Amino acid sequence: MRPVFVQFRCVPGQTYAVADAIYEREIVSELYSTSGDYDLMAKVYIPEDEDVGHYLSENLFGIDGIMRTLTTMTFKAF
Repeated sequence: MRPVFVQFRCVPGQTYAVADAIYEREIVSELYSTSGDYDLMAKVYIPEDEDVGHYLSENLFGIDGIMRTLTTMTFKAF
């Protein structure tokens, strides 16, 4: 499993609804409310045999209320 972090910018007033919808999908290991340019940050473990872009698009990015996302790939831990 490969961990990636995904930040979500939500439509104003929709952050809690987006967070609920993300949790309902049961694919994030952690989900946080954040300050700054994005409203939420999720840690997602991508199965080794899955393409990251397709996996996230099929499982998360279609949620209503998401305006923009930023995905950060991770590499070998030190």
